[in-house]
Amino acid sequence: MKIADLKIYSVRNVTPNRGGPYFIFVKLTTDNNIDGFGEIYGVQFRPKVVEKMVEDIFERYIIGRDPFDTETIGRIVYSSNYGQHPDLSVGGVLSGLDMACWDIIGKSLNKPIYKLLGGKVHEKLRSYTYLYPANLHPEGIDSIVEAFGDAEIAPQRASAYLEEGFTAVKFDPVMPMSAFDPRQLSLEALDNAELVTKNIREAVGSKCDLLIGTHGQMTTSSAIRLAKRLEQYDPLWFEEPVPPENKYEMGRVAKFTTIPVATGERLNTKYDFVDLFANQAAAIIQP
Repeated sequence: MKIADLKIYSVRNVTPNRGGPYFIFVKLTTDNNIDGFGEIYGVQFRPKVVEKMVEDIFERYIIGRDPFDTETIGRIVYSSNYGQHPDLSVGGVLSGLDMACWDIIGKSLNKPIYKLLGGKVHEKLRSYTYLYPANLHPEGIDSIVEAFGDAEIAPQRASAYLEEGFTAVKFDPVMPMSAFDPRQLSLEALDNAELVTKNIREAVGSKCDLLIGTHGQMTTSSAIRLAKRLEQYDPLWFEEPVPPENKYEMGRVAKFTTIPVATGERLNTKYDFVDLFANQAAAIIQP
């Protein structure tokens, strides 16, 4: 069985673009007509550019290969053009193609993928939700900022999700984020973040975990100041308190707070996690 064909589907998302302005899916087809699907996420270019990147990698490294050889394919693509370095664009493309290969493997063996990765352990897993507004208007981002950072709206939304059955809610009380972060939060911003967290905790009690889902907006000292204020409300995690590439400073934040630090969604490949672990910079990993 060999990989013989590729199709790419760029799907425009509807306003307010939850999950991103577009989605890119790939379909690999083998010479015996088994299809496998994957999603390419997190590549920082427009769809037409991403499509060309996928086509290039497919034509040079994927076509004609056995879809079972995922490790070989991964090493060849990762090392292409004398690379051998974590790259979000190559990593995003490779992840979608890797998913498609595993989809083919599962279908060819008539087994769900989890059976090929050690089997089922739990009957079900917990899930969480962001605090989205009840009615998200077309502009979107303003109302999301309110749901995260308004001391009255945020606890209302948390209560609503608790009623739906969620046992954990995530919010970013120091929005917005900026290309010019990290920044030192003002006392007013710190006060508001503390008040929002306090009100949410009072609204949900001990029935719901609070997940502080920041996006690398803070300097190390500012993150530590915020953490000290929020510790009394017992959050389950403090996500990306500083920019994710600065693993040494994230380690400093982790050492100065009792809140478990979480990170990983903007790190690429296992090699990006080495310094993170070496610096004990995170207790919760989000690859």
